[in-house]
Amino acid sequence: MRGSFLTRWRLAAAVAVVLLGGQAADAQFGIVLSGAGPVNRSMGGASTAAPLDASGALYWNPAAITGLCSSELDVGLEFLNPHSHLSSRLSIPTEDGESAALAPQFTTFQGSDRSDNGIFLLPTVGLVVTPECSPFVFGLGIFSAGGFSVNYPASNTNPILTPQPPNGFGVGSLYGEAQIYQIVPTVAMRITDRLSVGIAPTLSFARIMLDPAVLGAPDDANGDGFPTYPPATHGRVDVGGGAQAGIFYNPNDCWHFGASIKSPQWFEDFKYNTVNEQGRPRTTQFRFDYPLMASVGASYTGLDKWVFAADFRYIDYANARGFESVGFDPATGALKGLGWDGVYAVALGAQYQCTCSTSLRVGYTYNTNPIRDERTMFNIASPLILQHTAYLGASYNVTQCFVLSAAYAHAFWNDVEGPFITPQGPVPGSSVESRVSADTLVLGVTVKF
Repeated sequence: MRGSFLTRWRLAAAVAVVLLGGQAADAQFGIVLSGAGPVNRSMGGASTAAPLDASGALYWNPAAITGLCSSELDVGLEFLNPHSHLSSRLSIPTEDGESAALAPQFTTFQGSDRSDNGIFLLPTVGLVVTPECSPFVFGLGIFSAGGFSVNYPASNTNPILTPQPPNGFGVGSLYGEAQIYQIVPTVAMRITDRLSVGIAPTLSFARIMLDPAVLGAPDDANGDGFPTYPPATHGRVDVGGGAQAGIFYNPNDCWHFGASIKSPQWFEDFKYNTVNEQGRPRTTQFRFDYPLMASVGASYTGLDKWVFAADFRYIDYANARGFESVGFDPATGALKGLGWDGVYAVALGAQYQCTCSTSLRVGYTYNTNPIRDERTMFNIASPLILQHTAYLGASYNVTQCFVLSAAYAHAFWNDVEGPFITPQGPVPGSSVESRVSADTLVLGVTVKF
């Protein structure tokens, strides 16, 4: 009976691993980066009503580019260093417990591992052209809009990283990486001296790699009764699209208000050439969209040398394809979705003009957590659970037309913890915990013309 019980338990564990989804950590709102370029990042991304540079205005509010004093080109590069730790604990019965005279005995496995992510490079380009004597302003943004990364080693002691059944209880070594880029051609129009509107069609490109591909269906080609998940690394860059629109209003010389909405970025299906358990060719696929976002903001410039800004945002993961559903498909064993909640976020920033050539900035962001504790196991591939991030930055005008800028951000540690889950429900006495933080350095130059 002991062997029969363990076989049934391992089979349940094999089905449970389909619940594991992949995301990663950065100073961002879920999968969405909180800003673009060193100036905007050091303001915590607050630019819906505070257009301090081309990149920030193009990223969050296309109408705000009318608030820039001149045409300008921004080029920035971000050096992102995420930190992720994954721990788990699992008790395995060593007796079947069917005898009333004997209490069941358990062997407990537990361990913790760090993801070897390394440094990631995130480029930003923002161009705004303001023709003389024209109500129109034109822009082009090229952004790193989001992504994730994880690189966990296989483990003999950390249950969630032990081999896939029947040789273990987890997923083995876990690798995932996503890169999302956007090209945003923009046009804004000054309706009056105080009111502007803007619109921007958005072209998005994404590449996602997962191993094992728990978002696809497992197979049991070798007939041992334990389906396993293939890698999803042999895919191409997939294309999506959407649009954004905004409004920018200055009722007086001190106050500025803005609002914008970004539609979802609807992506084609992510498809991969892979192999089954016997090495024969097969394909796997899954579906994800970049979520809708709505922002409102205000800024105040009534104090000499100061700019204060605040943005409030909602990011609609709850209705985004790939994020909205939760659990697994009983027919295929594929993950139906990551089960994220919509995110509410606030971004605060302040700039002080120290001298005619030097400015300093500080920022802070807070957002609600998209991942509930009980859904930790659905998102073990480094969940995007960061909630508090602090920013610092500065700019130096080498000349009136050439500006150097830098920013640093630290996302404070956060964690979620939930149980191992099988189709029969949570495993008593088990746990899976993810802890995440991040540091990032952003450098950039601005040329005004």
